[in-house]
Amino acid sequence: MTQDQATIARLYHSMLLIRRTEEYVARAYPSDAIKSPVHLSIGQESVATGLCDSLLPDDMVSNTYRGHATYIAKGGDLKQLMAELYGKSGGCAGGKAGSMHLIDMKRGVMGSSAVVGTTIPVAAGYALVLKNEAKKTGRLRVVACVFGDGATEEGVFSETLNFAALHALPVLFVCENNGFAIHTPTAKRWATDRLRERVETYGIPTSHVDDGNVFAIRDAATACLANIRAGGGPQFLECKTYRWLEHVGSLDDHNQGYRNSAEFARWQKNDQIVRLKKMLGSEAKPIQAKVEEQLKEAIAFAEASPYPAEKDLLSYVYA
Repeated sequence: MTQDQATIARLYHSMLLIRRTEEYVARAYPSDAIKSPVHLSIGQESVATGLCDSLLPDDMVSNTYRGHATYIAKGGDLKQLMAELYGKSGGCAGGKAGSMHLIDMKRGVMGSSAVVGTTIPVAAGYALVLKNEAKKTGRLRVVACVFGDGATEEGVFSETLNFAALHALPVLFVCENNGFAIHTPTAKRWATDRLRERVETYGIPTSHVDDGNVFAIRDAATACLANIRAGGGPQFLECKTYRWLEHVGSLDDHNQGYRNSAEFARWQKNDQIVRLKKMLGSEAKPIQAKVEEQLKEAIAFAEASPYPAEKDLLSYVYA
């Protein structure tokens, strides 16, 4: 297997693991097994995979509440993720936080939040820590801050851009722009669609990938990270993408009339998982088998884990 084939195989494994995990969650969600609301990234896998494949193991990711994909792509523990969705004590937050509050600090996954935009300033704060750390170690670690297009409308987004630029923080802002804030398209929310132009007014260099190409996302992220590590301060990467299912939940909502089925069909035709499977040919089969085994083990772990004990109900509650 050549290096290029190895890269294809690695990216395919990551995206397929995300897809198969979320397909299982979508099937289980209507039952009583899943104990929290879920925001699925089916269709958006290439953004998380392309980004996280560019990061070093000890770089950090600050995530959005639509966070399963980035958690998995960064190497977060799949068994703990599934147990968290089941509300079990073996979950990454002890079964008490659910889908929107995933964390795995050992793998560089900072805690996510259900409140739109709130992890953006937290990412900048952590980046400030890493900048100060680099003065002692001589090695600069980076925070990748992931959020949706809706989060760019929160005041804290602009405040954080300004602070990050002012202090030349090692943070890569990544906007997963799927075109909708719940059901409202950007055309009804933004006076112009020139998001990158607005970011550039803070002196932050910007890049974009408009078609979900996982290799293009990986290359763009790699270039941004190189600039950050060279002391160039924060960078901004906008990735156009498309979620296949409803905003929250497991259903296809294209019959609700707020988005275009023709656009959905175009993105489905551009499915990066199918694309990479074709590129791999027969090499895809062992990867598929590995993914199914990983998912099977995660489900079994979640099912076998006990629920949190009553004595733990008020642990980590401070008020």
